[in-house]
Amino acid sequence: MAMSEARAPRQPATGVDGSPFGRLLKAWRSRRGLSQLDLALAVRTSQRHLSFIESGRSAPSRDMILRLSGMLDVPLREQNALLHAAGYAPVWRERNLAAPDLSMVNMALDYMLGQHEPYPAFVVDRRWALLRANRGAVALTEFLLGPGPAEATAEPVNLAVALMSAEGLRPFLANWAEVAHYFLLGVYVDAQADGAAESMALYDRLLELPDVAALAEGPPLEQSPAPVLPMLFRKGDTTLSMFTTIATLGTPRDVTLEEVRIECFFPMDDATARQFREWASSA
Repeated sequence: MAMSEARAPRQPATGVDGSPFGRLLKAWRSRRGLSQLDLALAVRTSQRHLSFIESGRSAPSRDMILRLSGMLDVPLREQNALLHAAGYAPVWRERNLAAPDLSMVNMALDYMLGQHEPYPAFVVDRRWALLRANRGAVALTEFLLGPGPAEATAEPVNLAVALMSAEGLRPFLANWAEVAHYFLLGVYVDAQADGAAESMALYDRLLELPDVAALAEGPPLEQSPAPVLPMLFRKGDTTLSMFTTIATLGTPRDVTLEEVRIECFFPMDDATARQFREWASSA
């Protein structure tokens, strides 16, 4: 699925800060905690050559960029950015999920959502923008928040913001502080892992919400005796106890597909399971 390759131009002489590509490479190497020698050995080149690439004294080949990116576990979107910084065309495509040649992926996503009924399941992107949901997810959100808007809004629903904000799910999450602490940590880890400005922007947006910044400064409020962290939703006399799993698509070769996540909610007690079955039977 590679796009056409552009020949890398000869890089001009650079100063102590190196070339645009060299600076990006050094940032990724530092983020992964590798020395120049460690990375050079991993990609089977010399430390001298890697030093010349980082300083801008040598221009990397396209193959070398992909080898370095793979060894550093750089996400596909950021691999394209590295290629662009070195003067090459992007390799990895980014398409809308509605593209005809992604029909088999859409079928797989719909199948997973359908098989998880009557329990909630969502498909989100890397920054938690909602892409689709099953009927169990709709039943849960309508029970907590009421029916959604009749017309689609310009900005997609962001599940991270919905979980953390007072206008979203926070008033109904009995153990909000504990759940929010771990969720915020996960968003931060994602931002550090992918190095994308958009991921850090989401983290900063969450920190601006009331009481959230304080969660980032301290340890978890309590240790749950359960093997997984429960999410305890409560409204009126109804309490729903659930935990979640997150799945990704294996061996993606497309930016969009690499960033897709499937979050599934599972009941932690019979009462919660029974409630979702009742909602499904009355739909």
